[in-house]
Amino acid sequence: MAALLLSWSLPMAMSICHRASGIALSAGVSLFGLAALLLPGNFESHVELLKSLSLGPALIHTAKFALVSPLMYHTWNGIRHLTWDLGMGLKIPQLYQSGVVVLALTVLSSIGLAAM
Repeated sequence: MAALLLSWSLPMAMSICHRASGIALSAGVSLFGLAALLLPGNFESHVELLKSLSLGPALIHTAKFALVSPLMYHTWNGIRHLTWDLGMGLKIPQLYQSGVVVLALTVLSSIGLAAM
């Protein structure tokens, strides 16, 4: 099993993560919708409850980063896939370069959005 994990390439791992992030985003939206339908109160009351917990800024920014990261990864990697559909960036070195760019953009845009 360890040998299999060590032999994964960046494009392979990113493909699996793209599928996983899509599933996570779909599940998150579904759960949010169900919670909005089933939980008592309205959205504002739930936000006020979170504010009353006096969670520290580090925890809040970490949670925001964790929530926005799958969306940013899925978005940037989806754009990467669209360029492939246009026949661009399909050579092996380009696959790795675009993979690194997607990862960097994911981290930077997630940090930026979490800081808001």
